[in-house]
Amino acid sequence: MPAIGPTAILLVCCPDQRGIVAALSSFITSHDGNIIALDQYVDTADGVFFARMEWELDGCTLPLEEFAARFDPIARPRHIDWSLHRSDRRLRMGVMVSRQAHCLYDILARYESGEWPVDIALVLSNHPDHRGLAERHGIPFQHLPVTAADKSRTEPLQIAALQEAQVDFIVLARYMQILSPAFVEAFPARIINIHHSFLPAFAGGRPYHAAHDRGVKIIGATAHYVTERLDEGPIIEQDVIRVSHRHSIDDLVRLGRDLEKIVLSRAIYWHLHHRILVYKNRTVVFG
Repeated sequence: MPAIGPTAILLVCCPDQRGIVAALSSFITSHDGNIIALDQYVDTADGVFFARMEWELDGCTLPLEEFAARFDPIARPRHIDWSLHRSDRRLRMGVMVSRQAHCLYDILARYESGEWPVDIALVLSNHPDHRGLAERHGIPFQHLPVTAADKSRTEPLQIAALQEAQVDFIVLARYMQILSPAFVEAFPARIINIHHSFLPAFAGGRPYHAAHDRGVKIIGATAHYVTERLDEGPIIEQDVIRVSHRHSIDDLVRLGRDLEKIVLSRAIYWHLHHRILVYKNRTVVFG
């Protein structure tokens, strides 16, 4: 089967209505666009339509720089919120990390193997520990210490560093500092976090110890977009595994870190391939 060339990806959210799928597909095919994927979902409770449509750019007579103007007669009367993306545009990712490096190692391995269409523009940390790791992969590393006393001074420097690196989105690869509302506002729906799924039952710095003391039977991990409400942003991906009385605290930590790597990698993949729509405080993920 011949390889598919570059594609355009249209993400759509609007009130559900008759003929919406026909209107979208007819618009693309009227410009000789060959649609290769169309995923749709209707939230029947709220009456909202979501869709992801992808078509080949080769042979399509609609220049993407003219898409907004030509699509407006379709979008405006139907109250369509939309975004358009190119599959051949590599996103630039910033990674923030503290001392725990398991997620960073996994990200770098997937990046170096070419698994993701991404460029890592910067690794930013509040500790100097992983400078050598980042630089061995040819990735700029910046260390900005953060304490409770100077966070208000340091955060503007972090934001400036990420903006100077021209990042499209940020991954918190076990970055153990709470971001301020101003930081989140600078990158809306563009910060992905990963944490264990014990919250809110086992908060704090030793969740696996607390979970072990309670004899939990499942452990999990959650990846979500960051909002001003701590760990309450729209969830992108989750997973769990069963554990038993035979598992020690070290076992729980090891299994939990494995889950964190897997769940975070899935969330990054969905984001890179423009498969996520955020609605209210939920996500629609076209996997």
